[in-house]
Amino acid sequence: MTSQEFDTILRKGSIPPVCFLYGDEQFLVERAVQTVLDLAIDPALKDFNFNVFYGNESKGVDIIDAAQTLPMFSERRAVLVKRAEQLKADALETMLPYIKNPSPGTCLLLTGTKIDQRKKFFVEFKKLGVLVEYKRFYDNKLSGFIQSEAVAQGKPIENAAAELLSALIGNNLQELSSQIEKLIVYAGTKARITVDDVRVMASSSKVFTAFELAKFLGMRDVSNSIKSLDALFLNGEDAPMMIGALTRHFRQLWRVRELLDTKMSSADIGRELSINTFFLGEIVTQARNFSRRDLKKIFDEFYRCDVASKTGGNPYTLLHGLTMGICTGGW
Repeated sequence: MTSQEFDTILRKGSIPPVCFLYGDEQFLVERAVQTVLDLAIDPALKDFNFNVFYGNESKGVDIIDAAQTLPMFSERRAVLVKRAEQLKADALETMLPYIKNPSPGTCLLLTGTKIDQRKKFFVEFKKLGVLVEYKRFYDNKLSGFIQSEAVAQGKPIENAAAELLSALIGNNLQELSSQIEKLIVYAGTKARITVDDVRVMASSSKVFTAFELAKFLGMRDVSNSIKSLDALFLNGEDAPMMIGALTRHFRQLWRVRELLDTKMSSADIGRELSINTFFLGEIVTQARNFSRRDLKKIFDEFYRCDVASKTGGNPYTLLHGLTMGICTGGW
């Protein structure tokens, strides 16, 4: 079952008797867990009707005993098993008969990160229960998440503001949700969150400085690039984070450069790559500063610096050399 299908089931108030939620995007897993628990048990009776187990330290028989216990003063109880991918083989084997015939008065909820769907337990679980994977969002899906999250939290956000926030934060959904909460407070009585709101709120953060560094490098502005780089190091930022931010930015510039070389118009490039018109002109201008050969060299240097920074190289020396190379072409 997809996460969207599971969300639809929950919105209708339906609670599966057994479900396993897993994936790399633990923010969404935890949110889904909370939604299920809110539906399944009365908070006032939680002490009587809620058990938590951990897969790395629990036996299957204990989990099943809890799941088969009748709810007290309520129609349903909930049993949550965290790190369920760490359950031992004998525990999974013990639990399988219950999965085939679950108690109607219990919601058994298992969560984890990665699972091996070839195992007998998961083959059967997929047939009998609800198995849902929450994958990390691709960058082009972040703006949609931000807009949905902003509306859910009480205030819409401009498309361009959502694009800027996604560029600043990346695909850390927990941090995005936190920033949206702050932006709603900052926006006050405004009808929606604007680009200026995002810029003001982010201006003092390290991620904004990394965003500015990428922009100045795209402009081949040596002076401001070095200032941004120095600010990042003064703030204690590490080299892999900076290289990651720069890689995302220059990947977009490379895609734009390829389309420019086909004589595609800026407007068509924006539509092809889903770049908001608010940022399109600046991005196209930056892409024109580099040939595809330049960009190939830059990505070779990203890789070299990333490896060197993780194997004893001096981070500032590496990033300073990278900055000068991008701005001047003097590799």
